[in-house]
Amino acid sequence: MTDAPKFITVEGGEGVGKTTQLGLIENRLRELGIPLLVTREPGGTLLGEQLRDLLLQKEGLAPTPMAELLMVFAARAQHVSTVIAPALERGEWVLCDRFTDASFAYQGFGRGISLDLIHQLAQLTHPKTNPDLTILLDVDPEIGLERARLRGELDRFEREAMPFFEAVRAGYLHRVKQEPHRWRVIDASIELEQVEQQLDTVLKEWIAREIS
Repeated sequence: MTDAPKFITVEGGEGVGKTTQLGLIENRLRELGIPLLVTREPGGTLLGEQLRDLLLQKEGLAPTPMAELLMVFAARAQHVSTVIAPALERGEWVLCDRFTDASFAYQGFGRGISLDLIHQLAQLTHPKTNPDLTILLDVDPEIGLERARLRGELDRFEREAMPFFEAVRAGYLHRVKQEPHRWRVIDASIELEQVEQQLDTVLKEWIAREIS
């Protein structure tokens, strides 16, 4: 096995099935005997989870777009410094539910905040800690939101209007075009079994190149 631990992230809009597919990825990696830390954003630390609650709460005054962005990066700074980077230094692989690509998609494309500013915050927060592989679970926002509604009560982000989610999806696809070597796009609109087959294929091909 290669000595360098890997940082894998999973991205996607609402209702794409990230929780289910994260579980599949975790199982595949553990089956290979890979030491693994599984975490999420925003969250992953006590401070991060507190900020997550504030970001997702349905009641009360919503943060402004800039406040939202800074809250996300405050959680990320704590997460990288105290959880992600130390795990990688210990030789563990890290599997994370969302990372900075989500900020480009949600706060950049969704909220209209400068992409250059988000890039600057990323450089300040985690200049040397970036994903080796990012899996995008891609689905039409209308399908994803319908799934989210069926799942239960919607959080603050899930209550946004359709143009917001269309912009978020465009943001993710823009990121894919910028760094195609890092991304693998999975069609998450089809049946679950077929989604898992796609993901299995992607993982096997990628891991085969990373393990010697």
